[in-house]
Amino acid sequence: MGTCMSENCSRFMNKNLSGSLAPELGQLSHLKILNFMWNDLTGSIPKEIGNIKPLRLLLLNGNQLSGSLADELGYLPDLNRFQIDQNKISGEIPKTFSNLNRIRHIHFNNNSLSGQIPHELSNLSTLLHLLLDNNNLSGFLPPEFSALPDLEIIQLDNNNFSGSEIPATYGNLSSLLKLSLRNCFLQGPVPDFSRIRNLSYLDLSWNQLSGSIPQNKLSNNMTTIILAHNHLNGSVPKSFSLLPSLQKLSLENNFLNGSISTDIWQNRTFATTSRLVIDLRNNSVSNISGAFDPPVNVTLRFQGNPICSNRSIRNIDQYCGPDSGADDEYSNSTNPSGVCPIQACPTDNYYEYVPASPEPCFCASPLRIGYRLKSPSISYFDPYTQLFQSYVTSSLDLDLYQLWIDSYFWEKGPRLRMHLKLFPVVGVSTFNESEVLRISEIFASWEFPGSDLFGPYELLNFTLLGPYSYLNPEIQSKRKSKGVLIACIVAAGVFAAIVSTIVTTLISRRRVKYQSIMSRKRLSTKLSIKIDGVKSFTFREMALATNNFDSSTQVGEGGYGSVFRGILADKKVVAIKRAKEGSLQGQKEFLTEIELLSRLHHRNLVVLLGYCDEEGEQMLVYEFMPNGTLRDWLSAKSKQNLKFGARLRIALGAAKGILYLHTEADPPIFHRDIKASNILLDSKLTAKVADFGLSRLAPVQDDEGVLPNHVSTMVKGTPGYLDPEYFLTRKMTDKSDVYSLGVVFLEILTGMHPISHGKNIVREVNMSHKSGTMFSIMDNRMGSYPAECVEKFVALALKCCQDKPEDRPSMLEVVRTLETILHMMPYTDADPLDNKASFGETTSSSSFSNTRSRDLFESSNALGGDLISGVTLTITPR
Repeated sequence: MGTCMSENCSRFMNKNLSGSLAPELGQLSHLKILNFMWNDLTGSIPKEIGNIKPLRLLLLNGNQLSGSLADELGYLPDLNRFQIDQNKISGEIPKTFSNLNRIRHIHFNNNSLSGQIPHELSNLSTLLHLLLDNNNLSGFLPPEFSALPDLEIIQLDNNNFSGSEIPATYGNLSSLLKLSLRNCFLQGPVPDFSRIRNLSYLDLSWNQLSGSIPQNKLSNNMTTIILAHNHLNGSVPKSFSLLPSLQKLSLENNFLNGSISTDIWQNRTFATTSRLVIDLRNNSVSNISGAFDPPVNVTLRFQGNPICSNRSIRNIDQYCGPDSGADDEYSNSTNPSGVCPIQACPTDNYYEYVPASPEPCFCASPLRIGYRLKSPSISYFDPYTQLFQSYVTSSLDLDLYQLWIDSYFWEKGPRLRMHLKLFPVVGVSTFNESEVLRISEIFASWEFPGSDLFGPYELLNFTLLGPYSYLNPEIQSKRKSKGVLIACIVAAGVFAAIVSTIVTTLISRRRVKYQSIMSRKRLSTKLSIKIDGVKSFTFREMALATNNFDSSTQVGEGGYGSVFRGILADKKVVAIKRAKEGSLQGQKEFLTEIELLSRLHHRNLVVLLGYCDEEGEQMLVYEFMPNGTLRDWLSAKSKQNLKFGARLRIALGAAKGILYLHTEADPPIFHRDIKASNILLDSKLTAKVADFGLSRLAPVQDDEGVLPNHVSTMVKGTPGYLDPEYFLTRKMTDKSDVYSLGVVFLEILTGMHPISHGKNIVREVNMSHKSGTMFSIMDNRMGSYPAECVEKFVALALKCCQDKPEDRPSMLEVVRTLETILHMMPYTDADPLDNKASFGETTSSSSFSNTRSRDLFESSNALGGDLISGVTLTITPR
């Protein structure tokens, strides 16, 4: 919708258009709102937007924008909201953004931003929400942020602050409501947050935090404490029993011991919809203090603790078994119209019964709204439903019964997505035009008051059906386009021509895209899908990127097809995987990879950027891994040698990626084709698990509620890596992935292939291990290494390759063991490579530097550019 409304042509919004943002936008000097959310925009953000000094809202989220952020965007003195989330923006956050003196909301999440978070952002004294999660940020957490007086939300999940600690000064953030630092490779202690009076949500999970949990009492507003998957020890704080609003206490996979107090739930009065989940799995808790009789509102998980062997605790077994899906919360409400005549409402204009109407069986046509809470401070929504309804209706100046939450469900983030319906007042079957425009204006202009519990929101859609279809923005914009331009001419004079040019260009591009889509549908012989966050490329774009698939751009080939190195129009280097024509399995693998990879986000998984499915082709577009595959580096033909420490780090990265697939993907996923050539290495030698063409979702409950622990399937995978149990049962489980990864570990240690000249790597290493000649088959190219560390690594690899699945470790045990071995490394060279041809100095095979291994392997610089600067890493494909 392109509109110039009030405030001297101060608003420019476009809906359902594609193309790129024109630099001429910068000449619209009276704009206050620039809204291009959820279009298919590509290209970069023009630096000329920095010339629009009155701009208050810059809303570009949900596009395909790429490139870096220009310094000029930091000189917008009135900017209040800066949203570029869910794009492909890369590069560093400019320091000039510290000049955004009136900024309240920085939403840069779900991009590819990198580098250090500028400490200069601590000058933004008005900042409320800082959302930078799901990027590639590194370095340290700026301690200066503790001086921000109004900061309510810090959300930095899924970045790489390796080796950094959480500044103790963050305990002084007086206005903080939510701190989420999940999966950031942080280490050190958990700070004391007891002085933050309104803190509601704390997620520090999937890090390397150590020490005990602070014992001081947290805020009464705490709903969520997630400290899982760390190295925490000591006892569970008794102060947790003094938190009346607690919904989730997640402490699994640590080293906690002692007893757990039943006061955590016994001191509570639970409403019908209240819920408390306490997860202590895989710790060393040995006892329960207090009367053990939890109410139905409480979910307890003790599996993997000594307490499960304590038969004196009544019914302890029911809390020590595997738990399936107890954290899920969703609603699919039905209209309570059981006493009303069936189909009494006219269906041709989308009428339906008003569920909460004070007048029974009243029919009206609702407005349908897609709505999402981007960073709520709760874990379960049901207890807060009425509060949310009151919050929305009061903001819209409606009565409570006029809002109906049709459905809601949690997405990764976690974010809460909703489908809302707004009904007119009783006695009126439809909203009038002015009411529709008023309500849409409130949603689109972020005029809702702030909410501590519900946090920032985003409007996903505002659907106008039936009696409102004539107000559809596309139709309305066509009907009003002439009046809009006249209004802009009166208000903005010389800028009318620019507005017209921009609108015309975007509409033209839209028409071209529409024709392209129609052409694509005619030409495609297979399928056409659209998934948020994954770009659909044309065949022409793929051909241009690869010089018409010239053989010089081919970097690999497999059963699925060929892999090409491509350069897109925005100069981004990508890997393009082109399916073999006529492959019967290719289409199935194609669908699987797009479905799975589009919703998986972890630093040790390869990122899917897009796909192409026109002209009878199927192609997948991935981030390009400049250092090739792990198999390339282990090959005897490799010109550079990986030292033992670097190999250990790669093994840990791969294991963490697979652990994410098994435990954090929703639903869980079995990879089923883990091998050295499916582990890629980026510019910092970070391992990235790739190739989900053979992946399958883990099993779900059947009609009788039974959860199988396997996937039955036709033969897949690669000889030498396949679980031997599979040949007997035709069942693939998570332990099948453990076996395959164990084979990869043996490759890392020996440099051998899984099967070579009739010899099997598992059998060969087992024989050498039993005969005491294990070190004779270790790869002599990995330099010096502590014998104890190698012995433990070999023992882990062989344990993974046990014939019986029950004798193999879980993927979590694999990750923990590798982390333990990494901490055992006494000293190592600062250089992860052993490449005498490229480095001026050689290192004695028996000497070590004075660099602590913990610093090396847990620091963001450990395998970074500083260690290989000035060196061009050349991989020779096998």
